[in-house]
Amino acid sequence: MLALVTGASSGIGREIARELVRRGWDVIVVARRADRLKELKNELGKHAKCIRCDVSHLDECKKLHEVLQSQNIELLVNCAGFGDCGFFDETDLDTELRMIDTNLIAVHVLTKLFLQDFIAANKGYILNVASIAGFFPGPMMATYYATKNYVCSLTAAIHEELQQRRSNVKISALCPGPVDTEFNQVANVRFSSKPITGRFAAEQALDGLMKGKMYIVPSFKIKSLKFVRRLVPDGLMTQFCFKFQKKKK
Repeated sequence: MLALVTGASSGIGREIARELVRRGWDVIVVARRADRLKELKNELGKHAKCIRCDVSHLDECKKLHEVLQSQNIELLVNCAGFGDCGFFDETDLDTELRMIDTNLIAVHVLTKLFLQDFIAANKGYILNVASIAGFFPGPMMATYYATKNYVCSLTAAIHEELQQRRSNVKISALCPGPVDTEFNQVANVRFSSKPITGRFAAEQALDGLMKGKMYIVPSFKIKSLKFVRRLVPDGLMTQFCFKFQKKKK
């Protein structure tokens, strides 16, 4: 069994790669930072292969699929991504465009290309790493929240398409709250609630994916937030999210 994990140099992606190996999978780990990939390769040994690839570039996403199409990939994990915090008119445009390319375009392209292969084989798994942010408006992190909204919506739509066609292919979106990774340092924010560990997120993600769940929310507290979202009017929820995000800055 062979899995492909993007964004594997740190955080949830790295923990998912580790958890896959613990469960008997071989992994191809992908990231921009070659030194981090080498560290992970040394840790996982013969069960891992490394590919340096910047998925924020469309041509590299297409090349990655082209190179690996014949490798019998059975599980794709789209985990590469990052955030940024600040008023929308003040945040850096180039950073946001790179975020859109990484969090959204790369997920879209790799999901489509590998899904076509999986459907042809009538087997395979896709895990798109989103966020609980995907269910909320995101003042102070508007672009990040919008990208995760897209990932959640895209994954849910494909999930239903596969169900309607009675396909054996499974797709899920992992939607955690705070996770103890370097995300906050990159996004220039601080946790406003206690994070879960990356390993716990990875375990829950793979368990949920194998069960065919559409959304995987690995925390009761965060699940309750998703439920509350249905009950609170949009205007009030947006105000709440602004106050919540402002505390993290």
